Amino acid sequence: MAGTKLDEIDRKILAELQADGRMTNVELAKRVGISAPPCLRRVRTLEEAGYIRGYHADVNPRELGFEVQVFAMVRLHSQAEVDLSAFEARCRDWPLVRECHMLNGEIDFILKCVAPDLSTFQSFLTGQLTSAANVASVKTSLVIRCAKDDPGVPFDVLEDRLARSA
Repeated sequence: MAGTKLDEIDRKILAELQADGRMTNVELAKRVGISAPPCLRRVRTLEEAGYIRGYHADVNPRELGFEVQVFAMVRLHSQAEVDLSAFEARCRDWPLVRECHMLNGEIDFILKCVAPDLSTFQSFLTGQLTSAANVASVKTSLVIRCAKDDPGVPFDVLEDRLARSA
């Protein structure tokens, strides 16, 4: 099971950093119950192993003028690996696309997009997304409001699973 390679202190470090990535190493060490030097070594090891992918500020898109959020469900003509990879690469180049997930089933990809206004998103939709190579169809849903947007993973669920398997 994923997560079993980590000890309890590593998991506490990850949970604390997920909740507040700005805390100092001294504060983190205090919260997880170890001294600062080994805490820093553990954080560096977690970063190098890929458990920590980065640190960022959770900015509010609406405060920055991005009033529109849309989920776009994309079907492709071809699902050959070369075509899937080409579409993913194209999505990485589109600034309005903030997330791109490949799915199984009727829809090949779901994209989370942001735009300052509906006309900007419409221009992107008709001028770039629907006209992109290999795109068969696009269905969009405008977000009315967000009821939950928790980053990362639920560490309490991980700890419960580990306790049951021990």
